[in-house]
Amino acid sequence: MSKVKFELEFPIHASPSMLYQYFATPAGLEEWFADRVNSRGKLITFIWDDSEEEAKIITKKADERIKFKWTESEGDDSYFEFKIQVDPLTKDVAVIVTDFADDEDDAEEAKMLWQNQIEELKHTIGA
Repeated sequence: MSKVKFELEFPIHASPSMLYQYFATPAGLEEWFADRVNSRGKLITFIWDDSEEEAKIITKKADERIKFKWTESEGDDSYFEFKIQVDPLTKDVAVIVTDFADDEDDAEEAKMLWQNQIEELKHTIGA
C-alpha cells in the first residue's frame, strides 16, 4: 500500500546550527519531540509514555538536514525528515518537515501533530 507524502514549512527565528542540534541529538530531541531518546550509532529509540519506536538515520548533513526511517516501515519508501532552509536574500530560516501517512485522513492528523510539535520546539528555543 502506498503512503501519502506531505511537507510542512515552518519559519523559525533561529540559526541553522542551533536548530540542527534539536533534530540530530538525543538531548535536543528530548527537549521537544519525545520523552526520552536513546542513540546507538544510526539506530535511534524514541520513547513516549508507554510507547517506544525505533528509527534509523538514513542521511544527515550538519546544519542542513536529517532523515529518519521508522524500522517498522522497512517495506515501503516512507521516512521523516527535518530540512533547515535559509533564504539566500532575507536570511530567513525555515524548517521543512517531510513525512508520510497511510491516507489523507491520517495525513491531516499528522500535520496537526507536527504543527504542535514545532510549536513546542519554538517555545523551547524561544523563537
